[in-house]
Amino acid sequence: MQSSGQPHDEAPWSVGFCDCFSDMKTCCIACWCPCITFGQIAEIVDKGSTSCGASGALYTLIMFITGIPCFYSCFYRSKLRKQYKLKGGGCGDCMLHFCCETCTLTQEYRELQNRGFDMSIGWHANVEKNQGLAMAPVVEKRMSK
Repeated sequence: MQSSGQPHDEAPWSVGFCDCFSDMKTCCIACWCPCITFGQIAEIVDKGSTSCGASGALYTLIMFITGIPCFYSCFYRSKLRKQYKLKGGGCGDCMLHFCCETCTLTQEYRELQNRGFDMSIGWHANVEKNQGLAMAPVVEKRMSK
């Protein structure tokens, strides 16, 4: 029995939090135009229900109004983490975004890339490219009385 309090089925992230400099292109975009990186992440995490442009615009609006866009982006980290059963927690998600938005967005972007998403084409094009990507799991139908 583990005393850490972490569920047993949580997987590690495929890239480390401080590995942002190993992908300088993504790191630079996340640093200078975080709304673009965030929008791409949000579109994939939301499975196309929100567009990259809409999410990026909302991120920018929050950034201009509050100066702290991590209030919005940390919720997407939590959502991403829950979808893929990645290690972490809600408070930690917000702290990572607050401390280094660039590193956090770069890690999330690369995690989705490593899971087979082409971040530049969006959710719908990824689904067309890989038909099994968005399919629900097959559920056996059983007879009931």
